[in-house]
Order: sequence, then C-alpha cells, then structure tokens
Amino acid sequence: MIACTTVTDTRALAESLLADIREATRDGLGVTRESYGKGENTALRILADKADELDLRHETDRAGNLWLSLPEDQRDAPYLVIGSHADSVPQGGNFDGLAGIVAGMLILVGLRGRHEDAPPVRVLALRGEESAWYGKAYLGSLSLLGKLPAATLARPRRDGLDTLSEAMTRCGADVAAIGRGEALIDIADIAAYLEVHIEQGPIMVNRGWPVALVTGIRGNVRHNLIRCIGESGHSGAVPRWLRKDALLAVAELLSRMDEHWRVLLQMGMDMVMTTGICSTSAQSHAVSVIPGEVAFSFEVRSQDTQTLERFYTLMREECAAIERARNVRFEFDDRLFTEPAIMDAGWLDRMEAVAAPGDKLERIASGAGHDAAVFANAGVPSGMVFIRNENGSHNPHEAMDIDDFLAGVALLQRSMLSV
Repeated sequence: MIACTTVTDTRALAESLLADIREATRDGLGVTRESYGKGENTALRILADKADELDLRHETDRAGNLWLSLPEDQRDAPYLVIGSHADSVPQGGNFDGLAGIVAGMLILVGLRGRHEDAPPVRVLALRGEESAWYGKAYLGSLSLLGKLPAATLARPRRDGLDTLSEAMTRCGADVAAIGRGEALIDIADIAAYLEVHIEQGPIMVNRGWPVALVTGIRGNVRHNLIRCIGESGHSGAVPRWLRKDALLAVAELLSRMDEHWRVLLQMGMDMVMTTGICSTSAQSHAVSVIPGEVAFSFEVRSQDTQTLERFYTLMREECAAIERARNVRFEFDDRLFTEPAIMDAGWLDRMEAVAAPGDKLERIASGAGHDAAVFANAGVPSGMVFIRNENGSHNPHEAMDIDDFLAGVALLQRSMLSV
C-alpha cells in the first residue's frame, strides 16, 4: 500500500499518475484515448491498478465507468462525487479530463484517517465525454443517468468501422438497459457532483488566474455533417449567372452567420459559432472544376437556450435564402442538442469562502462542455474548479502547472471539509 502523508508525496503521486497514463496512451505528439476504446481502457486500467496500490476500493458500473472510494468509509449517506473523463480527442492533450480524476484520487488519499470530517466521497472516472469519436458527447454520464438517446447507440465511429453499441458491449456495458433509458444509479444518493478541470481557453492565462470557479457550462446545437449540393462544371465555360457553386454558397452562408454573431454579441448575448469541418470532394479536386458539393459542420454554443434556438433558426433561414439565390440545396444530418447548465450557487459560495487568505477567486463561464452539465441538468448540485492551462486544449500542447493543479485540489478538499 502507498500512503501520501506530505505535500511532496501528493505531488509525486499526481506527477507519476499523469506521466504513466500519458506514456501508455501516447500517439505521436499527443495522446489518444478513444471513447470506449483502447486508449480509454488503458487509462482506466492504470487508474484501477493505482487504486489497488493505494488501498482504494474500485468497481465498474454498468456503463463501464470506474468508481473509486475509501474501503473504510461504510457510511450509508448521500455522497459527494468527484468526477471527470478518461477519454481524449485524437492526438489530444494529457490533462483534459484526466487531471480531474487524479484530483479526486488525491482527495481520497488526503481524507484517509479523517474521512468522517467530510461527507462520503466517491471518485468517478467517466467514459466517453468527447464527441470526437461518435459525434455525441457525455456518453458515460448520460448512460449512467438513463439519459442517452437510444438512437445514439447506432452511431458509427469516426472511421465508420464500428458502432457505439458494439464498442460499449466489448467494454462490458449493459447496452440493453442503456438503450431502454434505464438509470444505472439513483441520483438521490448523490449529494453533489464536483469536477476539477483545466480551462481550455486563454482567459485564465492572460489574466493571471491560477484557479477559478466555473459559473456555468455552455450548451450547443450542432450538425456534424451538412451537405451543400450544387452542380460541377468547367471553370471557364459556365458564366456566373448559370453557376451552382456549392463552395461560394457555403462561404456566403458562413459570412452571413458571422455578421449575425457580431450583432448578437453587441446585444449582450453569450455565444460562439464554429465550422470546424469544411471540404470539397477530394475525388473531383481540380483548379478548373466548379465545386458541386461541399461537406461542412456547424456548431453554436451559448449559456442560454433561447440564444441557441434563435441563432439556429437564423442559420436555417439563411440556408433557404441562399438555396433560392444560388440554385443549390442544403441537406442536414441529425440535429444534436446539448443543454446549457448552471453550477450550484451554494457550492460556488462555499469554495469562495475557503479560498486561501488574500486570494480572490474569480468566476468564469466554461465555453467547453463537461460532464458536470449532465449532473447539473439532472438536478444534482454541481460545482467546478478550473485550473490555468497554457496553449489551449484538444491539442498536445496543454501545459498545466502542477502547483496550480495542487492549489485547485486543496481548494476543493477544503470546501468539502466545510460541508
């Protein structure tokens, strides 16, 4: 059994766990931990092995998520869940998700011998938070709460070689129960869901905030695939008025939506818009060919559902107008919706109250999605601590400072001891 009795021990445990999982899931420059796949399985196995070394109890639920707890804590009372996700985007960074699981393990070890000073605590390593693999986020947490849409199970993996149902089955998940929308846990048993996570944007770095409190999580409306279909033609032979140029149609659409975005921001609305995929057919690439088809994605994020719906309606109206003007048509795959979430005010105040003397904890909204949103929207009081992180996220260059991380872990542990 390994015991952590000093700050040095805690630092060493954090650094070794983060390094071990990074090396085991490295894929070129970054790490790849596929949702319900090899890299995620590897990360969870290492976490379970480390739990054995630390004399922590571990078990797997029917969605494939890993739970950790102190074996000596046998209290039958609502428990605090400290959670985050074990998967990553392809060739992503090592700290996105994993840091929050490691934070929970450090807190469990730190409560050894005084666990009755806080409510019961369980650490939850969730599967499938990233949408990069099956086009849908929060797979593990939605499955756990009985809220994964049944149709999601048939979604293909990004390479088309597998379905989510097949992948989950290989990982031992109860796909039949998940498909029925059966809750695999009683949320009445959960006192709160708490998550430590790196900030995935540049705000904290630029403002010099090592640690911050999250006020809310943006939801989103997205299409993974929209096709604009026009007509190919010879670049020199078709005049402008007879063209059905799919690329110019998409360019016009995005330009119009960018202007709508600018206006809504001026009106004080919270939102961001992204088209992360946009391509013409590789088979017909040629300088002298008018593009007859373009495939692209579309996503809008906001903390406000009405803003999401308003912007989405504007997008569909602009598509209809461009179809008429340019003689093209837009075809849409399934619309995906993720609800925004608000973090619990009581937990925000509690964490602020236990800040180190002289420290002022700033509050910030999360533009990225997190499993905390699923629990919050299910009625579980939820709180998040952000850790400063250089170079953004969803790339191999995430750079979380271990001192910032340990400060965030200490803040969360103090807030739990104040309950």
